[in-house]
Amino acid sequence: MKYFPIPVLALFAVINLSAQAGIQFEQKPWAEILERAEREDKLIFLDAYAEWCGPCKMMSRDVFTDAGVAKSYNAQFVNAKIDMEKGEGVGLAEQYQIRAYPTLLFINGKGELMHRAVGYHDAEAFLALGKDAMDPERQIGALQRKYEAGERSPAFLKNYAQAASQAMDPAAGEIAAAYLNTQDDWSSTADMELVMEAAQSGQEPFFGYLLEHRTTFEEALNARYVNAIIQRGIINALDNSKGPDAMLEQANGMFKKAYGEQAPSLFANFKMNFYRMSGQMEAYAEAAAAYLSEYGSENAQELNSIAWAFYENVEDKDMLMKAVTWAKQSVALEDAFYNNDTLAALYYKLGIKHSAKMAAKHAIALAKANGEDPSETEKLLEKINQL
Repeated sequence: MKYFPIPVLALFAVINLSAQAGIQFEQKPWAEILERAEREDKLIFLDAYAEWCGPCKMMSRDVFTDAGVAKSYNAQFVNAKIDMEKGEGVGLAEQYQIRAYPTLLFINGKGELMHRAVGYHDAEAFLALGKDAMDPERQIGALQRKYEAGERSPAFLKNYAQAASQAMDPAAGEIAAAYLNTQDDWSSTADMELVMEAAQSGQEPFFGYLLEHRTTFEEALNARYVNAIIQRGIINALDNSKGPDAMLEQANGMFKKAYGEQAPSLFANFKMNFYRMSGQMEAYAEAAAAYLSEYGSENAQELNSIAWAFYENVEDKDMLMKAVTWAKQSVALEDAFYNNDTLAALYYKLGIKHSAKMAAKHAIALAKANGEDPSETEKLLEKINQL
């Protein structure tokens, strides 16, 4: 055994603790964080998260603790980590238009947004993001100011549109459209991605171009993503001045134009979600039952989402038993905390104590094994035990 004098051992301990600490997040009110950033002439890195967000937890566990990340961010930024659904976070979420989690913001001491990104970033990507945030040629805020000052060169517009798209900036569609209007040919992969950015608002001619060339887009890009953009575009293109029946008829025509023989199943899914989003829960329940009876689903999360909506909104026992079937199908596809919790809740609502208890206990065990919070299911189990 090699012997070290106590002071040397203490030094090693300090170094080790420092490495484990990761990014040093300020635990102060937002106003004080802004003051420090202004005083030190640094940008604030703000991890805008929500407690339930899985990718947020992964970044906290795997990325913010990385030694290289911690060294870079602690040196260059004033770091803050705020839950956007609690306290000051609610106002900040509105101010900076937080629409997804995690949103990674870079803000100056005056509170001005300089750069942003959305979604999970591994250590390498997160370090690159920090470099972009310090680069005036890549900062969203700097690009926005140039645009507002009248910069309209195609190269600038393309750079700005791509950066805005990656950051889920609310202006991304507008910038993408401005760039595309300078081009005669939209067939490159990069331009096709910007067509989708502009098309998701239902804006023409971009949405019509996407519908007309759907198969080409699916071959060049991710087919599931292309279909999600088309469905979002259909929603945004609907004429809200018309009644629900007319809007659904309009949507059905768009699905037929885009998908041909595939349209009936996709429209049935859309119709179901249309009723849910518009709060027509009785019509939603009927449409959901019809959709799953006719077409089924191999998507565990979709099955769970429908089953949970029935738990929250449906009282008819026959319909609730259908929801039990869908929840069980979801569990068969993915044995997880979230869908076992749904199954337990449905059995509880139906008064089937033994099955409810078994599902709840299994859900709690899965949650604990995966570091998830089972507290709501534990409360449900208490109610089940009182049946």
